Amino acid sequence: MTETTERHDWMISGMDCAACAARIARALERLPGVVDVQVGVMSERLSLRLERGTTAPETVEATVRSLGYGIARKGQGTGKRGFAVPTASADDRAVQDCEDCQDHDHSGHDGAQPAKAKAGAEGRSGHTVPGHSHASGPQDRDTHWYQTVRGKQVVGTGLLLATATAAKFLASGPLVPWAFGAACLIGVAPVARRAFAAGVPFTIESLMTIATLGALFIGAAEEAALVVFLFAVGEMLESIAADRSRASIRALASLVPNTALVEEGGATREVDAASLEIGQRVLVRPGDRLPADGVIAEGISGIDESPVTGESVPRTKGPGDAVYAGSINSEAVLRIIVTRPAADNTISRIIALVEAAESARAPTERFIDRFSRYYMPAITGLAVLVAIVPPLLFGQGWDIWIYRGLALLLIGCPCALVISVPASITAALAAGARRGILMKGGSVIEAAARVTQVAFDKTGTLTAGRPAVTDLVVLDGSEAELLAVAAGVEAGSSHPIAAAILRRAAETGVKGLPSTGAVALIGRGAQALVDGQVAWVASVRFARENGAVEGLGIRRALEMEAEGKTVVVVWRERGALGLIALRDELRSDARQTVAHLSEMGVTATMLTGDNARTGAAIAEALGLRHRAGLMPDDKVAAINDMGRTGGVIMVGDGINDAPALAAASVGVAMGSGTDVALETATAALLRNRVSDVAAMIRLARATMANVRQNVTIALGLKAVFLLTTILGLTGLWIAVLADTGATVLVTLNALRMLRFDPESR
Repeated sequence: MTETTERHDWMISGMDCAACAARIARALERLPGVVDVQVGVMSERLSLRLERGTTAPETVEATVRSLGYGIARKGQGTGKRGFAVPTASADDRAVQDCEDCQDHDHSGHDGAQPAKAKAGAEGRSGHTVPGHSHASGPQDRDTHWYQTVRGKQVVGTGLLLATATAAKFLASGPLVPWAFGAACLIGVAPVARRAFAAGVPFTIESLMTIATLGALFIGAAEEAALVVFLFAVGEMLESIAADRSRASIRALASLVPNTALVEEGGATREVDAASLEIGQRVLVRPGDRLPADGVIAEGISGIDESPVTGESVPRTKGPGDAVYAGSINSEAVLRIIVTRPAADNTISRIIALVEAAESARAPTERFIDRFSRYYMPAITGLAVLVAIVPPLLFGQGWDIWIYRGLALLLIGCPCALVISVPASITAALAAGARRGILMKGGSVIEAAARVTQVAFDKTGTLTAGRPAVTDLVVLDGSEAELLAVAAGVEAGSSHPIAAAILRRAAETGVKGLPSTGAVALIGRGAQALVDGQVAWVASVRFARENGAVEGLGIRRALEMEAEGKTVVVVWRERGALGLIALRDELRSDARQTVAHLSEMGVTATMLTGDNARTGAAIAEALGLRHRAGLMPDDKVAAINDMGRTGGVIMVGDGINDAPALAAASVGVAMGSGTDVALETATAALLRNRVSDVAAMIRLARATMANVRQNVTIALGLKAVFLLTTILGLTGLWIAVLADTGATVLVTLNALRMLRFDPESR
């Protein structure tokens, strides 16, 4: 973005579905100087850029309030850990400016959608954690439903209907129709105001207003008042159901404590956890939650990571082990060195992924939105024809057919249909996040549900990623010289093979020779200027291609590779110094994962840059297919080849895997992987368990089954009641019940995904 724009953030209350976000985005995008509008329903966040000297932030707030939503600037009220919470004054203004902070433009009339959230640093660190929304119904756990604006509308319309009903039994004559008429008009007034503010014809508010006024016009005042009350009840139920979806995401913000104990100069002081900086030393007592991502500097304790990863069994960790913010220290005092700022810790990254996922809409959801744009005008046209054709052509009674046309308008509202997909997707994203399975949107879920193949990287994915040196074969010189040169080349590298060589050198007391100009040879090895001479640590194939190894060295390398070991050659310009063989143990759940995938009809293949003999030995042990000796571009070609017969998931953890992760239908990064892999992937396994790949596929398939159920419920009820309405078997109040009932049923069915256990078979 240019320097002429500024980013602004707000918290929005009263949104129940994607259509609400679409309406806000449409309205704001019409304002001069407003660009990059991002509206998150589950995160209740509005973010946009304003060009200087054009629209003022206050105009943005007024526009949102005019649509019937509460809004407060980020930072006006500060909740847990400094995240924005609408203040009482802002909330009061929101309630005062709109009698009901809700909206249901489910028709998608003009097809506008919220601008997609941008990826990158801003998306990761500039996000807002869901906070309390005092103006939007039941979000505030300290507020009862009848104290919210929607609750007050239910109570108000209910009292009006009860008063009119009492007048019906206690009085007679013209007073009764007037009582119901007054109840109807007073109850429908806020609905009509929202319909007018929307500025488009095909919204549930506009249809409700037309149907209610039409019913009054034909003398059905009593039923019109009942319709207004049932509509208010339905909106309230939908609000409660939508908030249950938000609750699991909002709860993530409360996992990190407010404060932390920082050790400085031998003293301990309490600070705001949000202010922690990289390198600070934090004291964590038994029973406390960890306030930041970090590395244990001192102490050994059981770490309960279930709040973050869903892993139920505490893990014993000690000095040098990484720990997550939000985990619970269960046994002993720990001292942690902070490695990530608060805005970039594990919890913050999870929330950022969930927020970004809202813009990655599933293809099915996009199709439903397109369908609804044509569906609503078609239903409206059908309602008009039902109202006028029988009286005009067949001499039928106008009041009867106008009544049926009005009922048809209410039946035809696509609320349940439009919410059927995003409700299921949101619940599934939350269920996955609780178990350490992070997916970047509905498009990922839908793609994962269709996969027929999974491709695994070997090192760090199927194996533990911590190889150990098993053999040193000296071809020239001594073992000490071999290790000293190898350690010099690998100094500073984070590759698992480099780490293993450096550990072996340290264990044997060999110090690496001084080196400069280290270069990673992607897929081949590394080279550096060691003690003034160029040296390499690389694969046998690369060494052979460069004439560095032959004869005895090649034969010995082949023998060790046949045993499932990885072999590298250490050489200088004058020739090979020797061979280093390493073995990386398989993950404990790797074999079980392959078996589970096979039961699900999914084929597993290992893609590795290692040699064919090592690859074959590991593939045989796991019972899967394999392709070995692959460079990064070869992995991409393999993914593309596999993709010709169906969807492919690629699972990896390293820089080498990033291109293949991007090429796959779904790229899955292991939680221990590099930042490049995590950013490139469309999903991540926070628990670092390969078995979660099968769990992710189960969750995706269950979600899409839930979506199909929802679409069937929505369309099935519409079809039945459209027919019965035309035949005169059902009326206005049944129409509202059918519409509201379908929406509530769809939402409740979607919420079942929150309890779905993807690990159960």
